[in-house]
Amino acid sequence: MAEPIEHQVTPPKIGPDAHEELEKLLQTLHEHGVLRFANDIVGANQSVAKVLVDGLNKEGSLNAMQNLSALMMALSTIPPERFYKVVFSLRDAMNAAGEQREKTDDDEAPGFTGAYRLLHDDELWQAITPLLEALKAFGRGMDREVDKPITDFTGKPSSA
Repeated sequence: MAEPIEHQVTPPKIGPDAHEELEKLLQTLHEHGVLRFANDIVGANQSVAKVLVDGLNKEGSLNAMQNLSALMMALSTIPPERFYKVVFSLRDAMNAAGEQREKTDDDEAPGFTGAYRLLHDDELWQAITPLLEALKAFGRGMDREVDKPITDFTGKPSSA
């Protein structure tokens, strides 16, 4: 039969124990003013809560929260790869427009022959077509009546 172990083996100390780490954390929080700030917040919780509630109850704050909510709802329906393409295409367009303005010193119109050449520029029409479709979709969206955004987004009637 196995013999009982007569003495316990004490593991070697490899670093500070939990109590030492906690003391170090408290000292660091104290030195950086975090504990004082936390104590002030806890001590003034009614005052802080009143300021927050008063600030959030203003019409502008409510509008901002609803607008951010609508923006998040819209962004949640856009696949990330499409959003990435649109955002970086806008960046490229802005850079190209800025560079073109820096390069172009004459503000003369292209004239009749220049305009005629533009009508036959396939690359230009391939670039303009998505913009025209986007403008049409934007116009349709602006014509749509929306009573409550959440109802329009989810299709479910809201209680408010």
